Amino acid sequence: MNNDNEPFDQAMFRIYETAKSEAGYTASVFLGMLGRQGGVLTAKQLINGTKPSDGYTALYERGRLDLTVEALVVENKKWHSLFSAEELARAKKRLQDYGCL
Repeated sequence: MNNDNEPFDQAMFRIYETAKSEAGYTASVFLGMLGRQGGVLTAKQLINGTKPSDGYTALYERGRLDLTVEALVVENKKWHSLFSAEELARAKKRLQDYGCL
């Protein structure tokens, strides 16, 4: 099966691994979402949530918002084409609201 989004899926898995190894946060729900629906749908679901995910909050508390889906999407222009302008704005606003940008 051809997966055009495989590089993004891999980037999402890397933030999971880094959060676990560097921030001591095991994002089991996030990992399950990645396995079921892939990186793009997982990112869209989290970004479009009415409030930050539990994982976002846990990473905020650890001072590691750089490991959030929002940061991954906003900070790397090569992913921008996978998301709508509204989703990018929502992700950026969430990071700004938490003092990351």
